Amino acid sequence: MKKKLFEFRWFWLAGLFLLVAGWLGGTAVAAQRTLNPATPEGSVSITASPIKSGFTQPVDIANAGDDRLFIVERNGVIRIIDANGDLLTTPFLDINGIVDSETHSERGLLGLAFHPDYPNTPYFYVNYTDDESNGDTIIARYTVSSDPNVADSDSAIEILRIDQPNANHNAGDLNFGPQDGYLYIAMGDGGGAEDSGTGHTDGIGNAQDMTKLLGKVLRINVDGDTGLAPDCGTINGGTPPYTIPADNPFTASGDGICNEIWASGLRNPWRVSFDRQTADYYIADVGQGLWEEVNFQPANSTGGENYGWRCYEGDATFNTTNCGDISTYVFPFDVYPHNGSANDSGNAITGGYVYRGNDFPALAGIYIYADFGSGNFWMAQNNGGWTITPLGGIGVSSPSSFGEGCDGELYVASFAGTIYQIQSNTLKPTGAALDQFVYLPLLFNNHPAPSCTG
Repeated sequence: MKKKLFEFRWFWLAGLFLLVAGWLGGTAVAAQRTLNPATPEGSVSITASPIKSGFTQPVDIANAGDDRLFIVERNGVIRIIDANGDLLTTPFLDINGIVDSETHSERGLLGLAFHPDYPNTPYFYVNYTDDESNGDTIIARYTVSSDPNVADSDSAIEILRIDQPNANHNAGDLNFGPQDGYLYIAMGDGGGAEDSGTGHTDGIGNAQDMTKLLGKVLRINVDGDTGLAPDCGTINGGTPPYTIPADNPFTASGDGICNEIWASGLRNPWRVSFDRQTADYYIADVGQGLWEEVNFQPANSTGGENYGWRCYEGDATFNTTNCGDISTYVFPFDVYPHNGSANDSGNAITGGYVYRGNDFPALAGIYIYADFGSGNFWMAQNNGGWTITPLGGIGVSSPSSFGEGCDGELYVASFAGTIYQIQSNTLKPTGAALDQFVYLPLLFNNHPAPSCTG
């Protein structure tokens, strides 16, 4: 093992980072990454095995608690790979006519999550940019039809609408919390650049403005059975389609902070995920011009973390005008540079998952992620401290999203149109402890844990 010092893209931009244990003069230090040597003989490594091609710009992969994989295409179509590995001809959902995906590359149908009690509660939720408005983010609920492979496209109920001032940084990921059954929504800062300009709060930007939903993770109750009324979200009249959990971190603040907010200080958290065994939350945030980052929120968090943007990019100072003391921010467990070594750099992080499947025990407990621009992959493992293994490319061009099967096996999408399964040819050493897969109970809502049902 060895320590690694990052170099700046431009040395004179911010001076030299020092690898020390604290903070010096208000400038963050580089992440203390313990790096594995470059895939030494006998170490764990991964491969990507293609399982199906022919998709149009796939951006998300989800499961519904059974052996099917649901592939989200940016143009507004969701398609199914069935239990036999066949791509079904008829789409599960086609909302191309209402999705803005033609004119802006970061807009489209961006996220999918099935209700934790699916199919008993036959709802699924999507995140898309609206073609009829000026590209608002829409969180909508749909219902499956009597055919489990076809959704009712006329069943849409708008849950939440958020104005988007620009065409980029839409984020888009949706996840149900494995402990609480609430819907977590990852929102970008409103786009443009540097979280400034038209549509951005003067002096601090949107990600640090707690009266805006942009640049945040939101946490809402889509069952609407308990909780507070919607606060900052725009809804279209009638019965509110969601409530706010009473234990959200800012519900008692009374100072204009949006009650929907769970965490803040994010630029473009394109892909986020929960560890299905521990309920830890991984938030990969796309950087501005120098650094990409992954943030870690432990399962026992009560929310309220501020991950730093636009005050900090990664853990480097970006624009600290009107920012708080450095101690008020939570910094990432890993950053990698835009201009670094060939196998340890990139410019648009794609967050992944912690492996909890059974087919490749050597990967148990390892978080796997990638970069859309460079095609590089990494593994991260937390054993009281983070160990990062840069893998370089593994043959997947433009990795746009990861997904998890109901059995915990992992998949990655190439934006070029192919879905791959993440595999490993490495076995754990004899006698090594295997981090066995166990589902956590849902502690607050009466939702059963997901499992493969067919």
